[in-house]
Amino acid sequence: MNSTAAASFEGLDVGMQWCSPGRTLMEAELALSSMTSADWHPIHVDARFASGTTLGQRVFHGTYGIHIALGMATHLPELGSAVIGALGLNDWRFRTPLFVNDTVHVTVELISKRATGDGLRGVLERRIRLLKDDGQIAQEGVLATLVHRAKEKS
Repeated sequence: MNSTAAASFEGLDVGMQWCSPGRTLMEAELALSSMTSADWHPIHVDARFASGTTLGQRVFHGTYGIHIALGMATHLPELGSAVIGALGLNDWRFRTPLFVNDTVHVTVELISKRATGDGLRGVLERRIRLLKDDGQIAQEGVLATLVHRAKEKS
């Protein structure tokens, strides 16, 4: 299911799934990841060093995968102004490394939803998978998001 109309908490069912378009990771992103994290380990920035490692090439920071996966999943499903904020990540796993020129996309599955105690808000738990173009799961985990529920009409 891919839609541009904003979905409501009430209109979502556990088991619904969405898929993002793909995008290719670029050299500039690896440099940006090093700059913003202040992690200049040679496995990320030194091609000669990285060529002598098990991976054989420079690798993206693991947290960059989280960064892009959450960004790509932001509109899956489109919730519009109902979103209050993220509550946390659970069970995030790094399955396979990300390299420059990998093409990735995300799949999102709604695995749980519940109303908060006051009934005004809802919690959505979405399993997010960052996949490489060959089908390998690069990273995956569960994001909990707090959302407004639709107001009842009187």
